[in-house]
Amino acid sequence: MTHNIYLYIAIMAWVSFLIRVLPLTLIQRQIKNRFLQSFLYYVPYVTLAVMTFPAILEATQSPLAGAFALIVGVAAAWFGATLFQVSVACCMVVLIAEFFLCR
Repeated sequence: MTHNIYLYIAIMAWVSFLIRVLPLTLIQRQIKNRFLQSFLYYVPYVTLAVMTFPAILEATQSPLAGAFALIVGVAAAWFGATLFQVSVACCMVVLIAEFFLCR
């Protein structure tokens, strides 16, 4: 059983290594295609959003509380609140929503 775990870890390390090294070795000149540049520019933001969005809804006892906090957080950020203010507002919304929803 332990041999399989080490094999899995080795394969994951190799795949992770290839994903990072292949673009560096295959693409040696500057990318001039505007579409590809804009695509590569937004990849980290999309990846972060894809990882965070489900966690926002599943981190609370009620997904509805997470949805309320998401709406309040987006609105607060849209109107120029700092990251700390957005965090506090979202925490307060979850606290209040779960107090009323999970009774």
